[in-house]
Amino acid sequence: FFLYDILNRFIPLCEERKRPDLVTKYTNLKEELKKNLNTIGWDGRWFKRAINDEGYEIGSMSSEECRIDSLVQSWSVISNAGDNDKKFISMEEAENYLVDRENKIIKLFEPAFENASINPGYIKAYPAGIRENGGQYTHASCWLIIAEALLGFGDKAVEFAEMINPIEHSKTKEEAKKFKLEPYVMEADIYTNKDLLGRGGWNWYTGSSSWYFKAILEYILGLKIKNGYLSVEPCIAKEWKEFEIKYKYKTSIYHIIVKNKDGKNNGVQKFLLNGTEIKDKKIPLCDDGRIYNIQIFM
Repeated sequence: FFLYDILNRFIPLCEERKRPDLVTKYTNLKEELKKNLNTIGWDGRWFKRAINDEGYEIGSMSSEECRIDSLVQSWSVISNAGDNDKKFISMEEAENYLVDRENKIIKLFEPAFENASINPGYIKAYPAGIRENGGQYTHASCWLIIAEALLGFGDKAVEFAEMINPIEHSKTKEEAKKFKLEPYVMEADIYTNKDLLGRGGWNWYTGSSSWYFKAILEYILGLKIKNGYLSVEPCIAKEWKEFEIKYKYKTSIYHIIVKNKDGKNNGVQKFLLNGTEIKDKKIPLCDDGRIYNIQIFM
């Protein structure tokens, strides 16, 4: 799925460089890859994680351990390589197996590697439920949030974003003693090991914070900056009636108010710039020291 996403981005560059031979080559590879992902890579209810050299499947219903892995389910959506029905089915199963609402944890996979003969690599060196071996790997949790937003499930995207916020693991003295990390720093991981359930792993150095920021700003609040243009495509909880974004671009400030009086998850009906409706629902960014007032009506 990563490779499919890379090909999607790389083919337009080949077109710009006037290399039709590479465009044809990579387009054919992309189509073949998509076909294989949705046939060989599909396990009936979700996408498999891997197949090793001996033909042993990981992330499959037949697997003793790591029966379902969140990475492939999320990236089937993010890359847009998954068939439409499979994306929805696999994400529903990821939620059923991997989202622990009681302990506010989104697991990387389930169950952890522990007793099976398969050796998946260095992650098995961790005890079961620690870090990448079946704990919450927060990068992957952020990808799950992004995938939910891309599918239009704003209620779930917001719920999961709130769930993995470190403040949610530190609201009481008892929770804070279990979590053992600062409540204002995004954690890289949370343990699901039964003896250490809910304890935070590493933080401060992690890139999870930037993925979390991206998931919320770009996919939930919907602020998009592309090719010098600004647009807003929210995917929020229905109960959100209004929110604001203040975006600074060089010397200019964009004051954005999004109104959701009808209780929708997504979809923009009207885009106003300083009171004037913009039919394209996007505007070019300007470096002119002005303040731009944008109203979005969902």
